[in-house]
Amino acid sequence: MKTRNAVLSTLLASVLISSAALAAAPTPVPGFTTRTVATQDGATIYVRSGGHGPAVVLIHGFGDTGDMWGPLAAQLAKTHTVIVPDLRGMGHSSRAAGGYDKKSQAVDIRTVMTALGQDHSAVVGHDIGTMVAYAYAASYPDKVDKLVVMDAPVPGIAPWNQIVLSPQLWHFNFAGPDAERLVAGRERIYLDRFWNEFAGDRSKIDEATRNYYAKQYAQPGAMRSAFAQFTAIAKYDVADNLVFAQHPLPMPVLAIGGEKSFGATMAVVMRNAASNVTEAVVPNAGHWLMEESPAATVTLIDQFLGDGK
Repeated sequence: MKTRNAVLSTLLASVLISSAALAAAPTPVPGFTTRTVATQDGATIYVRSGGHGPAVVLIHGFGDTGDMWGPLAAQLAKTHTVIVPDLRGMGHSSRAAGGYDKKSQAVDIRTVMTALGQDHSAVVGHDIGTMVAYAYAASYPDKVDKLVVMDAPVPGIAPWNQIVLSPQLWHFNFAGPDAERLVAGRERIYLDRFWNEFAGDRSKIDEATRNYYAKQYAQPGAMRSAFAQFTAIAKYDVADNLVFAQHPLPMPVLAIGGEKSFGATMAVVMRNAASNVTEAVVPNAGHWLMEESPAATVTLIDQFLGDGK
């Protein structure tokens, strides 16, 4: 493990110099097709897909949509069939009334996979997407070949009780009609708080990126749905994950943290939930790994997934 971690660190250092060149406003991946997939409860999930080879699902988090994955999707499409959904209520997916617990959203991902004719896949998640990715891997362990989780706690998994005490996580309980009224028309201000406070270098989340996502989250019902992603954590996700954790994940897991954010704690969390965990810390990056250090992050994931075997 120490040898592999040392190799990863050397690899990261070699690609950091090119990170800035990849940092730009989100753009669609050329050649990817789009469709919507209906879920059992009537929601619709917007999905981008492209490439050829073993399947990999990329799951975004709050403050982003599936468009965050552009550089990674383009690289992985050379060797994989890449599937990029927008989580329910976010991006171009429908603003469902409920179903924002991560166990239910794992079912959404499974429905997408089935609709696209895929059975097994690797799974990559960031932020809320990490929580959904864990729920998916725990719900369908025989369907997940490899798992990558990026810079977010997993509700209920130690040291959750210490992590959740952080005053930075006040937004986990910020919701309701008054919260929606406060943010309405001020989505950019609200999102700036996350991009600024959780970044290692806030300048890496440029104006084009901020304006792009602020427009997405200003759509009717988008912030209500985003708030629901967080309020489901205490209401459902902690209890669901305590049950899941009774059976450690068997597949290889890559746990990536930003040096100026979750760092090595990402691996600490996953070692309490999985039996085969590789640790990686992206130097100088905060929470927004794909925006702040895309080249290093893409290289880590691409190397971990390899040819899908």
